[in-house]
Amino acid sequence: MSANAKQLKIATFNVSMEGSNYLEKGQKIPSPSKLQTLLQNDDNPQIRNIAEILQRVRPDIVLLNEFDYIADADKGVKAFIKRYLNQSQQGAAAIDYPYFYIAPVNTGVPSPFDLDHDGKASGVGGDAWGFGYYPGHYGMVVLSRYPIDREHIRSFQHLKWSSMPGALRPFDPQTQQSWYTDEQWQQLRLSSKSHWDIPVNVDGQWLHVLAAHPTPPVFDGPEDRNGKRNHDEIRLWADYLTGGDAAAYIVDDQGHKGGFGGQARFVFVGDMNSAPYKTAEQSGAVRQLLDHPLVNGSFVPTSKGGAAYVPDNSESKSFTASWKERADYVLPSKAGMKIVDGGVFWPEKSSPLYRLIKTRSASSDHRLVWLTVELTPLQ
Repeated sequence: MSANAKQLKIATFNVSMEGSNYLEKGQKIPSPSKLQTLLQNDDNPQIRNIAEILQRVRPDIVLLNEFDYIADADKGVKAFIKRYLNQSQQGAAAIDYPYFYIAPVNTGVPSPFDLDHDGKASGVGGDAWGFGYYPGHYGMVVLSRYPIDREHIRSFQHLKWSSMPGALRPFDPQTQQSWYTDEQWQQLRLSSKSHWDIPVNVDGQWLHVLAAHPTPPVFDGPEDRNGKRNHDEIRLWADYLTGGDAAAYIVDDQGHKGGFGGQARFVFVGDMNSAPYKTAEQSGAVRQLLDHPLVNGSFVPTSKGGAAYVPDNSESKSFTASWKERADYVLPSKAGMKIVDGGVFWPEKSSPLYRLIKTRSASSDHRLVWLTVELTPLQ
């Protein structure tokens, strides 16, 4: 590394800080205010463990998936930073993030349709624009130690799925009819949460953080509506990078058209809900990013804890979720960055930090994934 080279640690972490994770005994429907209530104190064990994991890994930029959207930042993300991250957890050094980005998502936003075909248009669950029980359920937050150029953020919450040429429109294999009526299809949003392009100024060098959380490709039927949506949510990013004609359909929430444009540093972060290979439940959709000519998908973060979790599976060292898949990714551009190191925070049973991931309730069913990159000149 040259004397002036800048190193940066970038992470993604599905933190399970959403209402369904905090149900009281006998409670079936999550409360939209539960996370906000918990963040007004500093004593929730799961949130303290999430904060400790962040303090142990110390990413400079991190996307948190499944952090419920709380419009009042003082009661949401700022409270998390102040009461948990700014406080030492179990001897780990406190950490601060002066910059953050939050925005509304499609989860839990009611549609007027019976999208899940259960006979009623409830506006929640499968009848919301993205599966969720209230607006902001399963939201996203980006935390950064470096300034965010808020004026040039692009979000794609409202982009319609039908606007994508060749979109994988779901059909019922029994009736051969479209799962969604033409009226529904024309209004259905592509992103189950949102897609964000966030420019970050790293000591005068720009990095675009491309953040998303595509829907799980399961919890549906033979029409595979979630699997097809997962594929096309990931395809949106691939088209965005490719630019030109491939991105001609893309219009952001601010009304600007087209894709990424020009050579620049970027990094994809997020729970993509997609393994890099095909299985009975997986299409391998994330290969659209891993194999993209502008993406450096060569480095696979691993952990000893994951390897031991399923010792007879050679892929388990790269698993990022307790349900035995690689689902979470940090994927940098080939241009302007060199990968130095990376990993998955999955301590072995012999580690004193194993307590942080020992059970589902300890922190999350996902593990934090990180890369250390060196910023290099753009050619």
